[in-house]
Amino acid sequence: MSQPTLHTAQLTLRMPSADDWPQARGFFMSERAAMIGGPKTEGEAWRTLAAEIGHWSMTGFGMWAVTRTGDDTALGLIGPWCPVDWPENEIGWMIWAEGLEGTGVATEAATAAIGHAYGTLGWETVVHYIAPENTRSIRLAERLGAVLDQSATGPAAYPGTLIYRSPRPEALA
Repeated sequence: MSQPTLHTAQLTLRMPSADDWPQARGFFMSERAAMIGGPKTEGEAWRTLAAEIGHWSMTGFGMWAVTRTGDDTALGLIGPWCPVDWPENEIGWMIWAEGLEGTGVATEAATAAIGHAYGTLGWETVVHYIAPENTRSIRLAERLGAVLDQSATGPAAYPGTLIYRSPRPEALA
């Protein structure tokens, strides 16, 4: 299985691992995880991280653990997420670390992930499934140039989800 690592100006995006459990546990069991069904129990948190790691094994790609270059502590997960029941290929994000709002970390990592999806993975389109009340994620999608696509179908398990569609990177140049 190929495990590409992406590098940006200040970040390293690598495959998540069991070593990320302390950060994942802290996030998924906290109120910060409310927009993705949290807070979760410890078992649910463990299974969520295991699913992220397993996505790589089953598809050959997945969400990357985002770290600051030179520090391997995971700040969150950003990248391709395509469960079998997802209508379209998604670039999703979860910022685990507190205090990162406004630092550009999520924007920088998501930009790299979108470029990888369109370029390396050859995706024809990229969407972001976002809960309507998740204003921070909506703002991030809009900063990335994504627009609300009211004609798109979201995951059946999450009725009412907003679907933002990201343009190809060359369209933003």
